[in-house]
Amino acid sequence: MSLGSIFATAVLPVVAMAALGYVLGWVKDPDVAPLNTTVVYVLAPALIFHSVATTALSGRTLVRIVAGVAAFTLVMVVVAEAVGRTIGVREPLLSALVLVSAFSNSGNYGIPLSEFAFGATGRATAVIFLTAQGVLLYTVGVYIAARSGSDDWTEGVKRVFTVPLVYAVAAALLGRELDVLPAAGSTAMETVGLLGDSSIPVMLIILGIELAGTDYGATLRTVGTATVLKMAVAPVVGLGIAIALGFGDVTVSRVFIVECATPSAITPLILLIEFGDSTEVGGVTVSEFASTVVMATMLVSIPALTLLLALLRSGTV
Repeated sequence: MSLGSIFATAVLPVVAMAALGYVLGWVKDPDVAPLNTTVVYVLAPALIFHSVATTALSGRTLVRIVAGVAAFTLVMVVVAEAVGRTIGVREPLLSALVLVSAFSNSGNYGIPLSEFAFGATGRATAVIFLTAQGVLLYTVGVYIAARSGSDDWTEGVKRVFTVPLVYAVAAALLGRELDVLPAAGSTAMETVGLLGDSSIPVMLIILGIELAGTDYGATLRTVGTATVLKMAVAPVVGLGIAIALGFGDVTVSRVFIVECATPSAITPLILLIEFGDSTEVGGVTVSEFASTVVMATMLVSIPALTLLLALLRSGTV
């Protein structure tokens, strides 16, 4: 399959829907809070529950995906911390560098991309990746964000227990284990699936709106290191972990690598604003730095992920 075909079938749909959100945000500047609440508390849990409940992935594979996400996050935190200290990055930008390098946009960007590229298995794998990363974001991520700012980081950690996606996965896994879930083709399960499917375009539109409202200022010159770590180093780390863990399913391995290679997540920006130190370093705040990294990695991801998908599908990687 040619690069053009891969771009048109896997990457372009994601970019196009996010672009619609960007235009909407630029023209109308809508309030994304109600949309985001709907996604977080209704649509995304439905997507996660349906994907886990109906997936053909074995329990062993699910455990390996979770272990892989934990290993990937740990390695990227250590690498980003070491690189930042070596080149003289100071707090609070050091914490921001670590967060935007270690955490991928595995939800708004990763789930749709994985489904377009790899179908149902891609979506199910991406959902597990997102869930595991979500737990780490509200524990390890909150600690990193708060180490240079707020002392009350434990309040953020407690939020992991209020994230519905964690309970959606637990309910689906328990239901599978007890064999009490409705049949895949039943009205109940199809209704849940319909709700879940609607989350994908809504998440991408929200992503576009958020990007349209970001103030990039003059911070582009400061984000080179973070962009290289996220878009060049992270995929290599993901590949190494996929090889080491041996997921037992080629598609799962490929999706795992793609999820590791997606742009920087937006949630670290939220954590940095709430828990981090707002002191400027070189005229740049952590929120300006993080938001610019999100945009820079988003733009770089378009050609980078097209090439990565081509390599994965050809069997080169």
